[in-house]
Amino acid sequence: MNYINILQNPYVMTVIVLWELVWKGLSLWKAAKNSHRISFVLLLIVNSVGILPIIYLLLNKYFPKILK
Repeated sequence: MNYINILQNPYVMTVIVLWELVWKGLSLWKAAKNSHRISFVLLLIVNSVGILPIIYLLLNKYFPKILK
């Protein structure tokens, strides 16, 4: 299976971009709401295909004292 050809497919790239946009939007909203400035900047700069925003949201949900 050639992964380069899969990533050149515009439908696959659209799904990846939408996935990142949704998770990044949710995590940035939550970070701004909770005044987590460092987390907000990191989430804004780092593109991780939704991995970093998901980790942030999970940490914020289950371990909110860690992020303060």
